[in-house]
Amino acid sequence: QVQFVESGGGLVQPGGSLRLSCVASGSISSIYWLGWFRQAPGKQRELVARITSGRSALYADSVKGRFTISRDNAKNTVYLQMNDLKFEDTAVYFCNRWPTFTGWGQGTQVTVSS
Repeated sequence: QVQFVESGGGLVQPGGSLRLSCVASGSISSIYWLGWFRQAPGKQRELVARITSGRSALYADSVKGRFTISRDNAKNTVYLQMNDLKFEDTAVYFCNRWPTFTGWGQGTQVTVSS
């Protein structure tokens, strides 16, 4: 099974930007849906963005217009560009296939704080 390793998180002020990367251990070209998920303390993991192999994307209402998901099949990598970050975006971010998952990686911490 393909495994994913996320990176790119950090501490950012409200209104700031981050770009997350997720590298897969194998080819992602045959995976139809790939998604970015997040889990805030005390909350369930939620799907924030997903993208098809044809690069059609869907977003949760909470991030629509601020986040952009993309994928580079040649690099086996999925990206999440996050702009205009808000306090409520603070969470650990993960990537995985959707709707059936492989094992979850460690995620990358995003903290939005002034």
